[in-house]
Amino acid sequence: MPDSKSNILNSSVKYIKSVGPRRAAAFEKAGIITIKDLLFYFPTRHLDRTTVLTVAQAYQYALNGFDGEVTIIGKVINKEIIRTRKREILKVFFKDKTGFFECVWFSGVKYFYQVFNENDFFAISNKPEIDKYDHFQFIHPDYDKITEEESQSFLNTGKIIPFYKIPKELKLTNLGDLGIRRIIHNAIEKYFDKIEETLPEYILQKHSLLSLPETILNFHFPENSEKLFQAKRRMKFEEIFFLELLVALKKNKIQRNKKKHRYIIKSDLIKKFLSILPYDLTQSQLKVLSEIKKDLLSDFPMNRLLQGDVGCGKTIVALISMLIAIESGYQTALMVPTEILADQHFKNISSLIEKLNKNNPEKNIKVDLLLGGQNKSLRSKILKSIEEKQTDIIIGTHALIEENVSFKNLSFVVIDEQHRFGVRQRADLISKGFNTDVLVMSATPIPRTLTMTLYGDLDVSVIDEMPKNRKKIITVLRGEKKLPEIYNFIRDKAKENYQTFIVYPLVDESDKLDLKAATKYYDQLRSTFLTNLSVGLIHGRMSWQEKEEMMIKFLKKEFDVLVATTVIEVGIDIPDANIILINDAHRFGLSQLHQLRGRVGRGDKQAYCILVTNDKLAASQNLNKLNLEYLSQMQMENYKASVRLQSMVDHSDGFKIAEIDMKLRGPGDIFGIKQSGFPDLKFINLIEDEKLIYEAKLSAFEIINDDSNLNEEKNFLLKKKIISDFKDNFIFSKIG
Repeated sequence: MPDSKSNILNSSVKYIKSVGPRRAAAFEKAGIITIKDLLFYFPTRHLDRTTVLTVAQAYQYALNGFDGEVTIIGKVINKEIIRTRKREILKVFFKDKTGFFECVWFSGVKYFYQVFNENDFFAISNKPEIDKYDHFQFIHPDYDKITEEESQSFLNTGKIIPFYKIPKELKLTNLGDLGIRRIIHNAIEKYFDKIEETLPEYILQKHSLLSLPETILNFHFPENSEKLFQAKRRMKFEEIFFLELLVALKKNKIQRNKKKHRYIIKSDLIKKFLSILPYDLTQSQLKVLSEIKKDLLSDFPMNRLLQGDVGCGKTIVALISMLIAIESGYQTALMVPTEILADQHFKNISSLIEKLNKNNPEKNIKVDLLLGGQNKSLRSKILKSIEEKQTDIIIGTHALIEENVSFKNLSFVVIDEQHRFGVRQRADLISKGFNTDVLVMSATPIPRTLTMTLYGDLDVSVIDEMPKNRKKIITVLRGEKKLPEIYNFIRDKAKENYQTFIVYPLVDESDKLDLKAATKYYDQLRSTFLTNLSVGLIHGRMSWQEKEEMMIKFLKKEFDVLVATTVIEVGIDIPDANIILINDAHRFGLSQLHQLRGRVGRGDKQAYCILVTNDKLAASQNLNKLNLEYLSQMQMENYKASVRLQSMVDHSDGFKIAEIDMKLRGPGDIFGIKQSGFPDLKFINLIEDEKLIYEAKLSAFEIINDDSNLNEEKNFLLKKKIISDFKDNFIFSKIG
């Protein structure tokens, strides 16, 4: 066995007592290959003796109206399923040396019936209650299975017990909770002094952090609840601190490069453009324009994120900013994720620029559209126009970043729906210019904590004011039985010139999922409920030209109703579309539902968003406080669906919607984290840990401002960690 202190933790787990070759193979399948991997395989939860009561004590708490959570350790003595006319109820009966109690489940009955078996010991946690029959009980509690030995020693010693997620590969080697604890305890006991620190002493002292060896010991087997809190805090800080260090390095890299282009802001072009708009800009739009103007006049490239809810006017702000660059003689580019959205932007911007050109004959601004599916001759003509700087504004999709696209003097880039692009794609477009000014836009509002982490290298602007004539969209949740009434509503509103989107989650029927299909219901609706209305169909399998044709017909009011899939999620603007009916709404993500809702209510009429789901889910108003960790996948999805749907009814603020979505699903791909080159976040909670995130961010940026290459001796450990753990990270590879 290797004995060098520097690499001993990289040795196989087979050298740990109670592991051996067979279990080592199982550990490896579970992703735990080395001793270090095992040391960093932290518990998912802990059971703290300080919260444990006897049945008699907890009963008194309940009698006195205690409104908090308690934990009782009890032995299963019986269980039964009670069947009523409406549902099944599971009751599991427990006892300890002082009395009896019961746990009750109204959902997931079959699953939980298999979990609790006679003579097993469990730690049960929840609010204690006494029902009308004087039964002492817990409703849908959290629970942890423990051994009889642990149930005794736990109560007697007052220790904190760790619980680990046990992969199926390890269960096959007869490893349970107790076995995993013993193996990890053996590893810590033998290798505690081999754990190397990753943070300099001055950072540990400044932020009152435990050392890494102390952290690992107390995360697994804490001395007390305070030590456990400090261990978790250390891991949270380290995780977010190194992420912020990467962000600070990236921002420092950008700020070190002065831009060669200069803007001369005369304001003539902007004034003429504002005069052709049929409305005044909001104060929020003007504020953001002021921030962008300041960036453009700076010696360093702009790197700004523009956030705003659907319909707040981000595109107009971006276009005005592009005109500043054009007035100074430079080219600009707008990259969007889909061809239909690119075409929509092209038509809207071209219409405005045409009016501007009539009002400003001395400067004829040219707009071009570059798409992957264009014919060869048109594409060649556009490419030549871009290269010779005949084109001032080029709008396109990923086609903009192809090698044969060459700009003459690109100085300003706008990236719309930026989270739909990978970091490499954004970098490829930016590299078409030199030290290009960049404005990235998102119609998916991003919570403040995520902005600090993922977009910490960007300056942030927010348009938080909607146009004055916009009314709040009325959002309702209905069961499928209400569909005939909803179709009546759509027919009645059509008499008032209302147009309607009817959204389905699939194009054709699926054998795997019980979902409605757009093509099937398009035919059905035309022959039944909507016979007197003109109905169109649009879906993702159409070419972008076919989609464009359908949208133009809808815009011209050739259709009263447009049956659609989520192809309409981004960018379609139909002023008289003021009803959107979303079928199988429980199958959509929360941010996606919010985006779809944003397709209506673009004018001064009252708009409606009708979410339709199965009748049972629609009727569920009171959500059960279930422990998601123990639910089956289907149960978990149903629970989350209830939260999503009710959140849509209760909230119209995109930032609130985004926070709820992040709580339900984690940041993940919702906001493009995986595309951005950042590591997965295992410890930090982007909703709850805002204060710690801000503390780590300030510290990281201060360090990079003082020592941009981490060359000082005191920062040796930081540089070592960055090079070791992030050398393959795209962000780090770009900063050198």
